[in-house]
Amino acid sequence: MNTRPTTKAELLSATEAEYTAFRAALEGLDARQLTEVWLGTWSVKDIVAHISGWHRELGPALERMARGDRPVPEGTSYNDVDAWNAKFAAARTAAPVGQVLAEFEHSHAAFMRAAAAVPPERFAPGKTA
Repeated sequence: MNTRPTTKAELLSATEAEYTAFRAALEGLDARQLTEVWLGTWSVKDIVAHISGWHRELGPALERMARGDRPVPEGTSYNDVDAWNAKFAAARTAAPVGQVLAEFEHSHAAFMRAAAAVPPERFAPGKTA
């Protein structure tokens, strides 16, 4: 039976497991396959770039939370998720596939370091993390 992770350790472990599974799914795909549009207007490269964008955006939010600060800067809203997704993907359109994949590894590692620094009580159900 699959249970939903709830503790900080469970959530971090599940996040790492999903990242590892996603990276494994990318193994063996060549540049043509990674840039072929197949999800509406998105390629695998676009999807990876958008995930990296969220890592870069939310890593600092987790760092602020770990310090006890408000996670989202005043005046910032994530309500239009589609616009943020498009912004992150568009920012890497001209980047080579290898660079986007390397950025994904780096952004994931930074995101995980930031998440690990957040106090465990912030991972409780109903809390921000």
